[in-house]
Amino acid sequence: MSVERFSYDNQSPKLFALATIFWGVVAMLVGLTIAIQLYVPALNLGIPYTTFGRLRPLHTNAAIFAFVGNAIFAGIYYSLQRISKARMYSDVLSKIHFWGWQLIIVAAAVTLVSGITTSKEYAELEWPIDIAIAVVWVVFGWNMIGTLVKRREKHIYVAAWFYIATFVTVAVLHIGNSIELPVSFLKSYPVYAGVQDALVQWWYGHNAVAFFLTTPFLGLMYYFLPKAANRPIFSYKLSIVHFWSLIFIYIWAGPHHLLYTALPNWAQSLGTAFSIMLWMPSWGGMLNGLLTLRGAWDKVRDDPVLKFLVVSITAYGMATFEGPMLALKNVNAIAHYTDWIPAHVHVGTLGWNGFMTFGVLYWMIPKLFKTKLYSKKLATAHFWIGTLGIITWVIPMWWSGITQSLMWKEFTPLGLLKYPNFLETVLQIIPMYIIRSVGGTLYFVGMLMLTYNLIKTMKLGSFAKNEDAEAPALVMGENKLRRGMAHRWLESKPILFTVATFIVISIGGLVEIVPTYLIKSNIPTIASVKPYSPLELQGRDVYISEGCNNCHSQLIRPFRSEVERYGEYSKAGEFVYDHPFLWGSKRTGPDLARIGGKYSDMWHYLHMQNPRQMSPGSIMPEYPWLLENRLDVESTPAKISVMRKLGVPYPEGYEGKAIADLNKQANSIADALLDNGIIVEPDAEIIALIAYLQRLGTDIKTKVAETK
Repeated sequence: MSVERFSYDNQSPKLFALATIFWGVVAMLVGLTIAIQLYVPALNLGIPYTTFGRLRPLHTNAAIFAFVGNAIFAGIYYSLQRISKARMYSDVLSKIHFWGWQLIIVAAAVTLVSGITTSKEYAELEWPIDIAIAVVWVVFGWNMIGTLVKRREKHIYVAAWFYIATFVTVAVLHIGNSIELPVSFLKSYPVYAGVQDALVQWWYGHNAVAFFLTTPFLGLMYYFLPKAANRPIFSYKLSIVHFWSLIFIYIWAGPHHLLYTALPNWAQSLGTAFSIMLWMPSWGGMLNGLLTLRGAWDKVRDDPVLKFLVVSITAYGMATFEGPMLALKNVNAIAHYTDWIPAHVHVGTLGWNGFMTFGVLYWMIPKLFKTKLYSKKLATAHFWIGTLGIITWVIPMWWSGITQSLMWKEFTPLGLLKYPNFLETVLQIIPMYIIRSVGGTLYFVGMLMLTYNLIKTMKLGSFAKNEDAEAPALVMGENKLRRGMAHRWLESKPILFTVATFIVISIGGLVEIVPTYLIKSNIPTIASVKPYSPLELQGRDVYISEGCNNCHSQLIRPFRSEVERYGEYSKAGEFVYDHPFLWGSKRTGPDLARIGGKYSDMWHYLHMQNPRQMSPGSIMPEYPWLLENRLDVESTPAKISVMRKLGVPYPEGYEGKAIADLNKQANSIADALLDNGIIVEPDAEIIALIAYLQRLGTDIKTKVAETK
């Protein structure tokens, strides 16, 4: 058998590792900032670029796509070459991937803080950046599949199965959720509306967690854990069951984010059922990882890398137990819209993703630089500080979430809401926000310790861009399918494996999404629901730009407590013209679905100018620039035109009248404010925002709560 000599590309994993460290510091610093803003509103600084509403999506995107994303690519570029016994398919594609991804991150940061956003969670970036993501993602997949095709190992190792699933599914999710019609270079509207938009978004949102934050990290676990422990993976058969059951079941679970909403009940039930089933393959993977360390626990005690990996896998098990539990309707009724959900998410991000990333970096960097880790003691200290940080972050938010829900739902013996003022519940949990920020500080300090330790490690060693290697040439002879060996045969066919993965992950999404388009009774219309006026449409875009839906929901669930507090529960037909939907996923402030007509125009003006003058103790940022900024009135005809193409029934040729109607309504609001001694120009953004807020919930006759 001939032996071939070649070299591994170490430059790509090194660059991605360095980017991971840099963006990790940035993401955690922004996260710590917004955590403190929730109890120190002055930290919003009174300028548009630093408000919670704009920084929160910056934090999530930086944490997910910059920190975690670069960590994924660093681990894949390092491990894929070694399990394939081949250099990456193309050095050029590797460079395009790296620099393209970093440019996307920079573009995301600039646009998000500028208020340029689609508002869809984890998918806030506008259409030109979406296209760039798709292109760079295809480059990554091309490079990965090409490497597997030219591999020198006959069978594709289990880690690569998860890498393939990541590439295929994220491509499907991103493209499916990002179909939108441009209004201008940095403004678009999604083709989906209301309930359908919510379903597609959480098909994407839940599975972004599944296939960007989970499957690639399972692949890293299957490679780096056995390497660090110097032990084979516990069970090959279990890994097969784990992989195929996980990728099939996960894709169905998205609707559990929409329980008790206007989503059809059959879709909610499917989401719950598959979420519960998801517990089994998830724990199968966790056990496969932990049992790999059987007999090696003494090594765990002494090795900081294994410490990080073990706690990471344990956090994965905790999060994947809690997720199905939160999908139970009785638990979801308590937890949804509360701080329990961020606590659940951060068990995964800080524990599973963060600690796996730290373990991989502590193992991989010394290997790339042919040296030992600068300080095992410092890495161990990082482990304990990071672990304490996670505990101090998560436990107060669990407590806060339960406190919120119980206060929202509590009635007096006379049958009245005990805490009718939403602000009462906010003030009660401020101490938990303070403790949470202490946990975030500890975790951030750990990140700085890692940065210092790895920089010193790099300085100790000697880096070579190309690492010499050799392996027997792969002879592709006849590959007979023997009994019981079907999967081994599939592992030798990377293209077929990719196609099979695509088929498996497509089933759930098609079954859940397609009927909402084909069966009209899923989204019954309401005759009194009309399209937004031009000024209201512009005001809605201001609302989106400022990230108001990061704190306010627009969906009232059919609970007595919510109907008493906010008004009639929400119906599917109310949202048929909402591109995008704005149901939200967290109530830091009260729901706004029925806010229209509840307060005067003057109240809204003064509330946006300084929330504390209308609601003493409020933690909401001030928005003084809205009183001065001029609305882009000239964009109105283009927005009306695009909305008509999306099916919103504006009259043909209405573009020619839209600006006149906008000005008429704006002048009316400005005159009403003037009557109360407030002088504001009719084309100020605040006027459009007031018009939008006053419209919310007024299309159908409901009982609107009088409590504030």
